[in-house]
Amino acid sequence: MRVAWLSCVVAAGLSLATALLPAAAQTAKPAKSATAAAAGEGGKLQESNEWTVGIAGGLLEGTNIRFAAEMAKVLDDRPNLRVLPMVTYGALGNIEDLLYLRGVDVTITSADVLDEFVRNGTLANIKNRIRYICSFYINEMHVYVRPEIKTLEDLAGKKVSFNTVGSAANLTGGIVFDRLKINAEKVFINNSVALEKMRSGEIAGVVHVTGKPTDLFAKFKPEPGFHFLPIPFARSLQDYYVPTKLTSQDYPNLLKPGETVETIGVPQVLAVYNWSPETERYRRVSRFVEYLFKRFDQFKQPPFHPKWNEINLASSLPGWTRFRAAEELLASSRPPEAEAAAVKQQFDEWMSARTATGGRRLSNDEAKVLFEQFQDWMKQSGGQPARSRRRSDYDEVGARRSDSGVSGCASGCAAAKAGSAIAASTTRCTVGAPPRSRP
Repeated sequence: MRVAWLSCVVAAGLSLATALLPAAAQTAKPAKSATAAAAGEGGKLQESNEWTVGIAGGLLEGTNIRFAAEMAKVLDDRPNLRVLPMVTYGALGNIEDLLYLRGVDVTITSADVLDEFVRNGTLANIKNRIRYICSFYINEMHVYVRPEIKTLEDLAGKKVSFNTVGSAANLTGGIVFDRLKINAEKVFINNSVALEKMRSGEIAGVVHVTGKPTDLFAKFKPEPGFHFLPIPFARSLQDYYVPTKLTSQDYPNLLKPGETVETIGVPQVLAVYNWSPETERYRRVSRFVEYLFKRFDQFKQPPFHPKWNEINLASSLPGWTRFRAAEELLASSRPPEAEAAAVKQQFDEWMSARTATGGRRLSNDEAKVLFEQFQDWMKQSGGQPARSRRRSDYDEVGARRSDSGVSGCASGCAAAKAGSAIAASTTRCTVGAPPRSRP
């Protein structure tokens, strides 16, 4: 009897202890976690962060994130350089991430993004804050619709998905629809979800802007009557966009053999923040640029995306200014004759723009003297402004040059005055000194 009683007491005590243990665990003071520096790993901490570059790519189903991942593979040279690709919201969101998100050093965005921010006035002084390393590949615009939709105009008043907010479809798709005056009801949901809503008739179509072929459509099970709509290369689209097409080779599951659909494309841009050269972030991004240029030919071989073969590192981008380190690398790699030819081409473009805006045609002697002064000015300015200037900027320079009295060269004005007018008017068109730190 006594043994049974003791057994009950022990069992009750064990039960009580078990019940109290969780409460004790919850109220116990957690052990203080040791930092890497406190654990004697400060050197490893510095090494891991010093030469790590973050790239804002885009959505998982887009082409940009694949390019970011491929750069991470080819450029990896730890501890000298490590590249971290990031899944992000896309073109618009990537610019905001570049400005505000810690760890983002480089981004892939669209060529039309800066003008959109300028037009909306949402980011102050944006063209002075962002630079580009190089113009990238073309992202094609896909408009995929239900059977009852025959033309873009049929989408007026209908629900159309422009992917998630901040994406390239949101940016370029919105601009194109506005310029073509297609007043669709825009909705912003992930397009993989939107395609399923098309099946039920909840929405009429999707707009997707990414490099072809994209898995979103390449792996899509075709529905009877679903089809791509052609997009005309209208005059209102001829600033940043280019004509292109979708083919049956791109989407054999959605297009008949030999079938093509006309569309437009927008150049992508490898963009960076306009760091001042004395900053650590500038040196880090400069190293990334050096590795990219040095190893670029590796991207042109399988298994990397075929669109790497579309990229010309030296091609200019209207409306953008090149990152200083990239410009210096390109300039150092050009043979003298190529550099001279590039300067002459820029001068000829400037002269053509001047003539087109009503400027007097100069004699050969006048043009020769002016070209010599143009060369001098290019050396002093580093050649950057002329490479990044748009046609409208050339027109503005031409107008200022005429106003300043240069058109009076035939009546004996000094050629030096012409050169000064060019330098003065062009300098007013350039962007100011880079900021010292990111806001």
